[in-house]
Amino acid sequence: MSIWKRSALLLLAGTLMGPAAAAQERITVSPQQASPFHDGVFEGWGTSLCWWANRIGYSDTLARQAAEAFCDPVSGLGLNILRYNIGGGDDPGHDHITRTDSMMPGFWSSPSYDEAAGKYAWEWDWSQDAAQRNVLRHCLETYGEGMLVEAFSNSPPYFMTKSGCSSGARMAFQNNLRDDAYTAFADYLSGVCEHFAQEGLVFQSLSPMNEPNTSYWGAYSPKQEGCHFDPGQAQSRILTETARALKEKGLTQIQLSGTDETSIDTQALSLSQLSDEALSAISRVDTHTYAGSGRDFLKRQVLSRGKNLWMSEVDGGDTLGKDAGEMGAGLWLAQRIIEDMNGLQPSAWILWQVIDSHISRDGYLGRQDSGMVNLNGGYWGTAVADHDRQQLVLTMKYYVFGQFTRYIRPGSRVLAVQDSHTLAAEDPEKKTLTLVVMNPEASEKTAVYDLSAFGGAYADAPVRAVRTSGDMQSGEHWTELPEQATEGDSFSAVLSPCSVTTFVISGT
Repeated sequence: MSIWKRSALLLLAGTLMGPAAAAQERITVSPQQASPFHDGVFEGWGTSLCWWANRIGYSDTLARQAAEAFCDPVSGLGLNILRYNIGGGDDPGHDHITRTDSMMPGFWSSPSYDEAAGKYAWEWDWSQDAAQRNVLRHCLETYGEGMLVEAFSNSPPYFMTKSGCSSGARMAFQNNLRDDAYTAFADYLSGVCEHFAQEGLVFQSLSPMNEPNTSYWGAYSPKQEGCHFDPGQAQSRILTETARALKEKGLTQIQLSGTDETSIDTQALSLSQLSDEALSAISRVDTHTYAGSGRDFLKRQVLSRGKNLWMSEVDGGDTLGKDAGEMGAGLWLAQRIIEDMNGLQPSAWILWQVIDSHISRDGYLGRQDSGMVNLNGGYWGTAVADHDRQQLVLTMKYYVFGQFTRYIRPGSRVLAVQDSHTLAAEDPEKKTLTLVVMNPEASEKTAVYDLSAFGGAYADAPVRAVRTSGDMQSGEHWTELPEQATEGDSFSAVLSPCSVTTFVISGT
């Protein structure tokens, strides 16, 4: 490397420098630390469609923009996993849910109940949930082959609940599915899956519960559908009933997953209390990471039972970094991804919902939308839907998410790194090693990456660098930096303040 070129590189925070540069810390990346789940193969990144698709799906314009922004593997995030919400549907006479996006319709009409026989009946209404289905269609068309779609449920239909309300029980810590409705609810979920399969979409998996062992879900909630299931007997029963219903309909290719607890530690507890029959019925453990700290413990518990593991939902309205400005929300997201992926090593990582806020002068269904988020603060989601202008408003959190999703692709092997600011993955087919590195500090940081464990596969190899930093108006959004090369089996990088940088190293 010439003297003038090395001098120029020193002026570019975040570009590569030789080993002679002063390094603050040395980070080892090893192929021996690959995820043990799904045969070590990363399945991908995703988002729930609930509830943003229910809100924007009336508009082909917004649905198309969303599909391109979130699922296009070239111009967008390239998300390849979608979680489709099978709505339970509340009593038509209820009017307590105030969010404009979370009133989910069910696929039933004219429900009835034979009290003497304890039998539930209903007609199927496949015209329901047109908005979410429209967004799903656009996303499938945009991504193409390889999209994984998991179906999940927040609540049974209201007429199967003890409270008569799909938002939860009158006492939120109590089970809300009626004792004689487990079979009916499983038939309802499997019936939806059967219909979608007949229409050409076979769900990859089905999760019949959402954050069941909590006291979040109370009747007449202003927020959403929800249903408590006690760990142990209740959770086991709905899993085994759902497995039965899928088998009876010949849908054995649909995996059963659970239990989608809100906390890592609660998930470990619920897993330990499943019956042998329920444990045998599930192929994968889905967990949320809103709370709890026992990532390694849960990982070992899932492994010991021979199951796959997904991180199936998380987001938050927090920020990270001193004086980070618009990068604060993105840095928080980057930290959560790195912590989950290094600690749990799941085969997939799924954001709660990519759009959480909406702008509309008229609101929706008689309710007012939340409006524009504070870009310098914390907020849920990665974009805002502007219904007045029929366009999406992207944020720095969106671009930070893309630093992971665009460059660590399905088929890679995620490698745990003993560094809280680095995520690594190797693509054996493309022979590339990808590092996503965050710097939440207000000053530059230098780090050295030791690749010697790869046996020279990345020695003197070209390195592509892409960075996101700053703000939406004048910042870097997946900005390509000058391509350089490793020197021997390592490279060092100066990381810009409050930035996320992705390094893609091409091996031999």
